Amino acid sequence: MFDFDKWQEIFLSLSMHKLRTGLTAFGVFWGIFMLVLLLGAGNGLQNGASYEFRDDATNSLWIYPRRTSLAYKGMASNRDVQFDNSDYDLLKNKVEGTEYITGRFYLPTSYEKMVYKNFQYNFRVRCVHPDHKVLENTLINTGRFINNFDLQKFRKVAVIGKLVVEEVFPNQNPIGKYIQIGGISFQIVGVFSDTGGDDEMRMIYIPITVAQRCFSTKSPVNQIMLTTGEANLSEVMKIEQDIINKLAEKHRFNPEDKQALRIRNRVEHFESIMNLFGMISFFIWVVGIGSIIAGVIGVSNIMLIVVKDRTKEIGIRKALGASPGSIISMILQESVLITSVAGYLGMAMGIGLIHLIRNTIETYNIDSGFFRDPHVNVPMVLTATIVVVIAGAIAGLIPALKAARISPVEAMRD
Repeated sequence: MFDFDKWQEIFLSLSMHKLRTGLTAFGVFWGIFMLVLLLGAGNGLQNGASYEFRDDATNSLWIYPRRTSLAYKGMASNRDVQFDNSDYDLLKNKVEGTEYITGRFYLPTSYEKMVYKNFQYNFRVRCVHPDHKVLENTLINTGRFINNFDLQKFRKVAVIGKLVVEEVFPNQNPIGKYIQIGGISFQIVGVFSDTGGDDEMRMIYIPITVAQRCFSTKSPVNQIMLTTGEANLSEVMKIEQDIINKLAEKHRFNPEDKQALRIRNRVEHFESIMNLFGMISFFIWVVGIGSIIAGVIGVSNIMLIVVKDRTKEIGIRKALGASPGSIISMILQESVLITSVAGYLGMAMGIGLIHLIRNTIETYNIDSGFFRDPHVNVPMVLTATIVVVIAGAIAGLIPALKAARISPVEAMRD
């Protein structure tokens, strides 16, 4: 049942000590407010770091041939390791755990110029396998990507980026049109976009087998990329070592030679970044909870002062028949009121500020670098606020119990 008189007394007591009440509430408000801001900032940084991985599959290994630095089984050092189609087939068929795999063949710079209707354009050309679409997170807008039939039949087809279309084929459908690369005609079969940015959308993809046949006397592969499915980091490290062992055996270099191959393990890199942000998140919670605890302790201390100031009043109440329960509830209600109002205001202002920052970044298209889409988990923050209110009640319980034990005679003598 709502006791109007008791709440009237609580508000009267708070209004008579505005500075004390304000400072107590500010401690709780600041703890919740800082927790919300820190969580929002931490999520913004984590989203920014994750966004940097948007261009490529995060479960991928990128393998580059380099130069040996160690002599091995009669073979001299400083030998170039060169990949070809047989290396692609070796990793695709013999390495357990490989999911998607593609090679890349780099065209000589003189062949990279694209010609359309006697106009020459400088777009980069990538010669790849069909699985490259997965490795680069390529999104097909119209048409299709390169397929296995293109490779087998050496079909001269090309998939061009969105920005290539805007520059060369404004207000036109490029599908079916022909462009020239290195003096050879290729038919456009698809248009793609890419989350990696403008540079990625100024690319042209052609089948690797066609490029090898037209622009090289051999079947070179300059780079091999593959995904490892759902493998965890320890499993990926075993796959990486298996790749090194098989390529070392084929090309006759020491498996311990760190210079012979360069492998970009994006699984390891991504997991290390996520582990770092896990530690940052833990640190944020420690700092935030520490601020909240400081505010709750402030509430407890202030309530002790309130009990001391109202000792005579409490003694008179008990002399007139007030029960210990009514004394305890009065002190607890005042404590809960301060913590709940201050906690809610801190939560609301923190969430509001995070939304303001996010909307400002989106509205004015601000380049925030590694800071992207800051947000907070509202149910989590609301739970934290409720915990603060409960903690405030517990903090007020000690002074309330002390008040309930006061003897009426001693209280009125105070």
